[in-house]
Amino acid sequence: MKFRLTGTIITLTFLFFMISTPLVLAANIQKDLAKSSTVEKILRSGKLKVGMATFVPWAMQSKTGEWVGFEIDVAKRLAQDMGVKIEFVPTKWEGLIPSLLTGKFDIIIAGMMGTPQRALKINFSQPYDFTGTQVCIHKDYKDKIKTPMDLNDPAYIVLSRVGVTAAETAKKYLPKAQKRLFSDNGSMVQELLNGKATAIIQSLPEPAQLVAKNPETLALVEGTLTKEPISIGVRKGDPDMLAYLNNWIEVVRAEGFLEEKADYWWRSMDWASLLE
Repeated sequence: MKFRLTGTIITLTFLFFMISTPLVLAANIQKDLAKSSTVEKILRSGKLKVGMATFVPWAMQSKTGEWVGFEIDVAKRLAQDMGVKIEFVPTKWEGLIPSLLTGKFDIIIAGMMGTPQRALKINFSQPYDFTGTQVCIHKDYKDKIKTPMDLNDPAYIVLSRVGVTAAETAKKYLPKAQKRLFSDNGSMVQELLNGKATAIIQSLPEPAQLVAKNPETLALVEGTLTKEPISIGVRKGDPDMLAYLNNWIEVVRAEGFLEEKADYWWRSMDWASLLE
């Protein structure tokens, strides 16, 4: 009887060890993941580094040199809620994802759509706003171009930015039009102002803002070609950062912060005095 009892105890001990060991290992892995998350890194350093690209009125420098814009307000509120300082890292659009992957900054807040192609390289939060592709034209074409689809003609030259969603939209919806891509806004806009192209296709509200600045030369085409969700980009393998961002977006959306900022930057020109 004593032998059987001892054997039973040994068996139960072995079973407990077999069951508990994976649980302990899983718990340790979970702790290691939490310690290595971007959230913990940001909290330890006391600074949130945000990768961004300059687009009006998403992110731009005011007349005093300060960064302002819709994305800037979103990023500042995020840093405020995390209780840390913020550092903006201006980056060319095509360099945002590579720079995130090499650790140049912690996250991307740049009006970026989480396309399937981009999601192969990085992860995206739930959308915190929506954009779409809008068209502005040189006034010489005002009587001919009434809708964005009217541009689908080989007689017309459509301009857009390298690597942005609008460029892919033009390729898809305006296959017959001539298309030219630019790496920066300045030279692209100047090309249209000089009458060397028909239209610019970009994410809203950029075309509307271009028209507001150049009403004597440009005109806005009513309607949009697409509606696109924009999200915050994070490195893969970081579930804690992704979970935090998704929770944060829900909270600030529910309190009306995102709608308030969209009203100010998208549906008004009150901010124009910041640049003049």
